[in-house]
Amino acid sequence: MSTGKLWGVGIGPGDPELVTVKAARVIGEADVVAFHSARHGKSISRAVAAPYLREGQIEEHLVYPVTTETIEHPGGYQGAMDEFYEAAAQRLAVHLAAGRSVALLAAGDPLFYSSYMHMHKRLADRFDAEVIPGVTSVSAASAALAKPLVEGDEILTILPGTLPQAELTRRLKDTDAAAILKLGRTFPPVLRSLEDADRLGEAHYVERASTTRQRVETAADVDPSGVPYFSIAIVPSPSNNPDARRESAGEVVVVGLGPGDTAWTTPEVARELSLATDLVGYGPYVDRVPTRPGQRRHSSDNRVEAERAAMALDLAKNGARVAVVSSGDPGVFAMAAAVLEVAAEDQWRGVPVRVLPGMTAANAVASRVGAPLGHDYAVLSLSDRLKPWDVVARRITAVAAADMAFAVYNPASKSRTWQVQAMKDLVLEHRSPETPVVIGRDVAGVEESVRIVTLAELVPAEIDMRTLLIVGSSMTTVVETGSGRQVFTPRRYPD
Repeated sequence: MSTGKLWGVGIGPGDPELVTVKAARVIGEADVVAFHSARHGKSISRAVAAPYLREGQIEEHLVYPVTTETIEHPGGYQGAMDEFYEAAAQRLAVHLAAGRSVALLAAGDPLFYSSYMHMHKRLADRFDAEVIPGVTSVSAASAALAKPLVEGDEILTILPGTLPQAELTRRLKDTDAAAILKLGRTFPPVLRSLEDADRLGEAHYVERASTTRQRVETAADVDPSGVPYFSIAIVPSPSNNPDARRESAGEVVVVGLGPGDTAWTTPEVARELSLATDLVGYGPYVDRVPTRPGQRRHSSDNRVEAERAAMALDLAKNGARVAVVSSGDPGVFAMAAAVLEVAAEDQWRGVPVRVLPGMTAANAVASRVGAPLGHDYAVLSLSDRLKPWDVVARRITAVAAADMAFAVYNPASKSRTWQVQAMKDLVLEHRSPETPVVIGRDVAGVEESVRIVTLAELVPAEIDMRTLLIVGSSMTTVVETGSGRQVFTPRRYPD
């Protein structure tokens, strides 16, 4: 006798009309229909599937020994549930071994926070098993709200309300949109997490989505004492939440995008970019930010920092929430200083300005080769566009004489071709020709290259504006590790 087939049947969020055509067919054809319920015996899954059942089918009612209450079991809650799943799997295995097909009903989708997966893991290696996907509660809640969850490059995060409150807060801060499931008794700490993450004003509550008992409220207005397990909190796309922008409008936030890869843009910065009504910045940096509906973009040349700052402040003065974008960290040779300098003028005194940090190029390049900035270090710019070369030269000499490793920003450009050689000559007055030099170009970008050379081997003609240099101290060492050649400057200095 051939064995029967196990079907994991997703029956959707509660409306029997949201059961798929395939799910309805399989339910009606199955020899055995299995479903779960709490100890009260009322199975929501069976009620949803009732229109598709037929006379003569065997029903397997799988009753959880515990839901949220405590239980006197040697293994605690998890031990009791593991024992239940083993016993339930054995009940279904008897039918499958006898050649009967089994349709195990799963609210929503069988592999999305569902009990079906526990049966699948215990039976699929012995019997033929197929999963029929179902409409999830997240989709049903979004439809009930009639609000888009995400669009474009936005990120949706699915979160269980059972997470520790601090972790839930962190993840809410780190995402564009969120759906929080498993509410019930967890709703009070979920509300606190939403508030701590400054997302409560955006959050909605949907109870029993798609059913005749559906309820939609603003999350902040819901009485936590009456929240059932089958409810969900939704924080929809910020692109579709103009109210959030209006409430927090009228400020300038200067943000650092990091050196290139979006993975190095902090979640805090990503959130501010999503909420901004206006983006202001050097064209290539603005182009790195995903386009959002309704968000205005103001790109300009790299040499008009003061004008760019004034534009951002003027927009904010008139009620806009402005993100001024910089590559790397905005406080390191970037827009933060320019914005604050202009903001100190009388006409802008009332405009709030915040600065959010980013991964700066010196640390990005250093990470690629180890820890060349592991001890005291300096950060210099070779550009003499905003300060005279005499000042640059004095600082190079001072750092070289102090025996500090240092990072060099803006080493060269099409119009500045001699400064790297001049720097090399100054450093050689105080450092050995064998001093390690790291040459990092377009780190975290598509054309990334990182090389380790000596100071004597440094060829100025090979350096351009997209390059950052790290010049070691007398203690900086090149070593061979399992990752190849790496560089470090020890934290311990010799006596």
